Amino acid sequence: MAALAFYESAFNARVLHCVGEGDDIVAQLAVGNATFWIAATGPSTERLVPRAIGGATDRVLLVVDDPDTVFAQAVAAGAQRKSPVDEEHGWRVGRLLDPFGHEWEIGKPLIAWRPESPSQ
Repeated sequence: MAALAFYESAFNARVLHCVGEGDDIVAQLAVGNATFWIAATGPSTERLVPRAIGGATDRVLLVVDDPDTVFAQAVAAGAQRKSPVDEEHGWRVGRLLDPFGHEWEIGKPLIAWRPESPSQ
C-alpha cells in the first residue's frame, strides 16, 4: 500500500499492527508516541480519498522535536507544501498535504504547553 510506504518514509512511522495484503490492508502506525490507523479507500469501503471530494476533511497536528527536518523529509517523500515551517501562535509549525490529500501540521510548541483553561 502506497500510504504505508509514504508514512514510513515521510515520518519514520513504525508499523505496530498490519492485516490484509497488497492494497487491501489495515495498519496501525506510530510516530513517536502518537499512533494512528490507515486502511484501504474506495467506493466499497465508504472511505474516500480527500482529493476525490475536493479537499481534506480534517487536519492532523504531528508534534515533533524538529519540525523543520520532519517537514523537509515529508516533502522529499512526496508531500506538497501548503505553508512553510515558521513561528506562529507560540508554535514552530508548517502545513502540508500528503500524496493522498490529507492535511498535516508539523510543529512544536515554543511556549509552555498545555495552556491553562479559564476559570469557570
